[in-house]
Amino acid sequence: MSKISIYDEYESVIGVEVHVELNTASKIFCGCSTVFGGDPNTDCCPVCMGLPGTLPVLNDSVVEYAIKAGLATNCDINLYSQMDRKNYFYPDLPKAYQISQNSDPIAVNGHLDVLIDGVVKKIGITRIHMEEDAGKLIHDDTKGTLIDYNRCGVPLIEIVTEPDMRSAEEVKTFLQKLRAIVVYLGITTGKMNEGAFRCDVNLSVRKKGVQTLGTRTEMKNLNSFAFVTKAIEVEMKRQIDVLENGGSIIQETRRWDPAKKASYAMRSKEDAHDYRYFPDPDLMPVILEQEELEQIKDEMPMLPEDYMNILMEKFGLKSTLAEQIIANKSVADFAIETIGKVANTELFGNLITNAVIDDTSIEINASQMIELIDLLDSGKINSGIAKKVFEAMRGTDEMPIQIIDSKDLWPITSVEVLKQIASKVLETNPKIVEDFKAGKTKAKSAYLGLMMKETSGKADPNISDEIFNELINKM
Repeated sequence: MSKISIYDEYESVIGVEVHVELNTASKIFCGCSTVFGGDPNTDCCPVCMGLPGTLPVLNDSVVEYAIKAGLATNCDINLYSQMDRKNYFYPDLPKAYQISQNSDPIAVNGHLDVLIDGVVKKIGITRIHMEEDAGKLIHDDTKGTLIDYNRCGVPLIEIVTEPDMRSAEEVKTFLQKLRAIVVYLGITTGKMNEGAFRCDVNLSVRKKGVQTLGTRTEMKNLNSFAFVTKAIEVEMKRQIDVLENGGSIIQETRRWDPAKKASYAMRSKEDAHDYRYFPDPDLMPVILEQEELEQIKDEMPMLPEDYMNILMEKFGLKSTLAEQIIANKSVADFAIETIGKVANTELFGNLITNAVIDDTSIEINASQMIELIDLLDSGKINSGIAKKVFEAMRGTDEMPIQIIDSKDLWPITSVEVLKQIASKVLETNPKIVEDFKAGKTKAKSAYLGLMMKETSGKADPNISDEIFNELINKM
């Protein structure tokens, strides 16, 4: 029996604050562009620079996008909300306060259901509020710290959860589902490498069975699922080590260093009263009419679960395939448009997930896909050839048969040709014969793999299998 680790006696209590950059054409309070990647300090004006005498004007689209996020996460939408000033001095926020929402946010009391180890778990969403992003500090060894104010005023929504998660895996699952939702809504690019979807992790630990919450720390601006997972695992262990050695946890903000896989204290954690919130005197409250809210509800697009239900219930796809397809909206849109026109939906699901699941666009049309699945379903080509054809079709109007003809990709079905190749494979790899005769059936898989290698994937697997049985009986 393995020894129980001291770490097994603890559990983590985790909530997250997710920052979603909205993909509106202009910033939240001015007309500057929100396009990512411009030259430093070229997309800013007196308003987003916080110069004296400037007045902000709230972007209507930001309100609409925030409402959509609230509806998609089962929140109550407040018909009255207001913008507040959150006062603090950071060098990347030139006016020394951030316009955000405190006491009256746009959305409250929501939740997302996530599947954890086969069990549905409800993760509470405390609030969603609108706010402006800060600028970006660039640390240069020779020039010191530089400031790019382009990001100042880029619209954000912050989605704050309850401390309902207990592991890095739960947090990752929640974040992946949330990111898919906001991307499907069309309110953000969701590009984590550009900071369009990032989160702060609030984490504390306690002995299992204890109900009292421990002192939490906050890790800021984690912008990949891998960073989130590792940061949680490391911080949980760090806190347990501190407690087990007789120390106490300090409520503080920490910075995660992905290169060193460690977090470092930045500052003691402020509470809400430290920010001296008060209503922004330059902005009127946001007052919605019920009719406006109903119109936004009517305009809500299909969300990931809607796609999932269609793929499974209408077209009979397995949940594993459907989940992979909906991970990418462009793939999901193509699937919904095309899957009903193919003869074999399972072949469609397998091919599309293997070929394009990591890409942002499909680059083939429905007619090309239909013909390709028909060729695969009829046995005229195998899955390896199908994938090669798929890649060759992307960005072209060529049909599968044209590509197979021009690239000589038709399967080798000649028994004589395949028998010659098989004989050579078995002669040069006698261990395959030896292992198979010793009852190791996996040896046949090794043989088929070599047959595919020798023929660039064109050997007909069924004929190759029959030839193997024939040759092995003569040896």
